[in-house]
Amino acid sequence: MGNYKIILQYDGTDYNGWQRLKDVKNTIQGRLERIVSEMTGEETEVIGSGRTDAGVHALGQVANFHTKADFEAEYVKSYINTYLPKDIALIKAEAVDDRFHSRFNAKSKTYVYRIWNDIVPNVFENRFVYSYPKALDVAAMREAAGKLVGKHDFMAFCSNHRTKKSTVRTIYAADVEKIGNEIRIVFRGDGFLYNMARIMAGTILQSGSGEFDPSAIDGVFESRKRENAGITLPAKGLILEKVEYD
Repeated sequence: MGNYKIILQYDGTDYNGWQRLKDVKNTIQGRLERIVSEMTGEETEVIGSGRTDAGVHALGQVANFHTKADFEAEYVKSYINTYLPKDIALIKAEAVDDRFHSRFNAKSKTYVYRIWNDIVPNVFENRFVYSYPKALDVAAMREAAGKLVGKHDFMAFCSNHRTKKSTVRTIYAADVEKIGNEIRIVFRGDGFLYNMARIMAGTILQSGSGEFDPSAIDGVFESRKRENAGITLPAKGLILEKVEYD
């Protein structure tokens, strides 16, 4: 049995997220599985490294699938790209060890949240940036980002209050970069809860606008209450940049 690792890019604007669900149409996973199943002649599950929400984009989403068939990696890449819509692309395919699992073996993920900070909208990148026209204090944003680094209980930064899984995660780095009129918030961590990256980005943005005090973040962690953290920023500004493995 073959196991193939694939790396994908997609514009998530018109999709209902990564995960295929019974009553949800037009998902990235669903699109891929139809194509891969046609290629293999088998009902094939495509396992993603994680579930990006509706409207979230990816530069380096990783997935894998098992099949009884034996294909050259370049054939896999060519075949799948032939049938994918223009807003999804497979940029790499390779045969990997049978034990490789894109989700369980992932060691870290990097997300980028892009904010266009100017009164004039960026019309060419509007699908990929959140426009915020008012002035932002980048130093305060960096202070807030620094408070998020480390191993914490991120329950207050999660939209799913009913989760039974551990809400402890480790953020290895949280950086705020200003590039012209764009502010990029970059998170690298061992895993992310539902809406966690967007809530952290919202907390950082509100720290820059003066609506949130960065020094309050320690108390937010302790409270474990969603209402004490910042807003959830729109999905359009979030990009899964890369997934790292050993």
